[in-house]
Amino acid sequence: MAKVTPRTLSGFMELLPADQMKMERIMQLLRENYSLYGFTPLDTPAIESSEVLLAKGGGETEKQIYRFTKGDSDLALRFDLTVPLAKYVAAHYGELTFPFRRYQIGKVYRGERAQRGRFREFYQADIDVIGDGSLDIMNEAEIPAIIYSTFRRLGFQRFQIHVNNRKILNGFYSMNGMAEKAGEIMRTVDKLDKIGAEKVRLLLIDEVKMLPCKAENVMDFMAIRGTNEEVLEALSRYRGMDATFDEGLDELIAVTAHLKEFGVPEANFAIDLTIARGLDYYTGTVYETMMTDHPEIGSVCSGGRYDDLAGYYTDKKLPGVGISIGLTRLFYVLQEQHLLSEEPVSAPADALVIPMTEDFGPAVSAATVLRSAGVRTQLYTEKKKFKAKMSYADKQKIPFVILLGEDEIREGILSVKDMTSGEQCKLTPSEAAAFIREKIGARNAACAVKE
Repeated sequence: MAKVTPRTLSGFMELLPADQMKMERIMQLLRENYSLYGFTPLDTPAIESSEVLLAKGGGETEKQIYRFTKGDSDLALRFDLTVPLAKYVAAHYGELTFPFRRYQIGKVYRGERAQRGRFREFYQADIDVIGDGSLDIMNEAEIPAIIYSTFRRLGFQRFQIHVNNRKILNGFYSMNGMAEKAGEIMRTVDKLDKIGAEKVRLLLIDEVKMLPCKAENVMDFMAIRGTNEEVLEALSRYRGMDATFDEGLDELIAVTAHLKEFGVPEANFAIDLTIARGLDYYTGTVYETMMTDHPEIGSVCSGGRYDDLAGYYTDKKLPGVGISIGLTRLFYVLQEQHLLSEEPVSAPADALVIPMTEDFGPAVSAATVLRSAGVRTQLYTEKKKFKAKMSYADKQKIPFVILLGEDEIREGILSVKDMTSGEQCKLTPSEAAAFIREKIGARNAACAVKE
């Protein structure tokens, strides 16, 4: 029988066990931090009806979606976690309590060109707050505060949350007679970081069909820079020219003021008028998070306010705000730059019990005691030489080895070897469990990222 060469499709990530453990560690930290802010976990199907997913995708969505038929069903793989959330809230409206706060970590699929740091199958880690009828502006300030605390918890120091408001952009385009092209303009300007100002200007003229003077006005507006106070002062000069612009400016002022109250340093957030987000469902505050030392990667955490997303599924007004961390992309960069910390245990077990006699009974009992105390424990029973057994523990990076020979069995103790330091001590099973848990706990308290 001909053998099929095992291969992984381009744009799909597979990790070796140690790296998978590091990915799981990051996910664990995200879940813990999201839970601190009162978000509940949620899971939704990876496959949905195409009609549901494309109800209001907009932008590039239909070009990137994985769509297929099964019998008479027109199906698609989810391209993000926000649209399925809108469907979920609309379907379960009568069973939920609002504001509804949820987090979700799951795989999504986009058929875009695979390249460095971009994948076709990748994890997103989302939080969203959904209101019933209304949603206070305070939520739009708390979301970037959660971004800040989450990235700090992971171990990052050098990152910046870019904040804008689409009402400001819509108002600006309206006051300049460009309201009908606002969506196209925002999607084009959203490419600034990727292709540069001159190419964006040409796209506005050639593809959006704007007059050169109008394109220059847009580029000049997007070029407003300075401290947050200086940008707000520059924007205030447009006040009174358009009601939507004024509303967006008031919201942006409120968000930046509340961010300070949440304890987010100004070094970690900045007003950026180029941020628009490519998807059409965003209506207010929008966010993108950049790694200061890796701007070429683009945003690793983005999102914003949306008022009308659920309108395609229900007549009820269900406004929301949320963000999504591109977890696979973030992990890829950290792995490539060797920034993943080796301190937290990435082994499949905390301890490996090696019986030194033919009677495995005492070793089984020792492993059971350790597991009952919360120590992840493997039992090695293969008929190998002692050197091979220790080599197994070393290759798996298991931090502690438990040796159980005739002397240990007779004395009712365990020989515990620290594989990092090489030190060895004799402890009772309960003492060994407490000792290992303390050591492992100290290591796992370290950040996931070394920066």
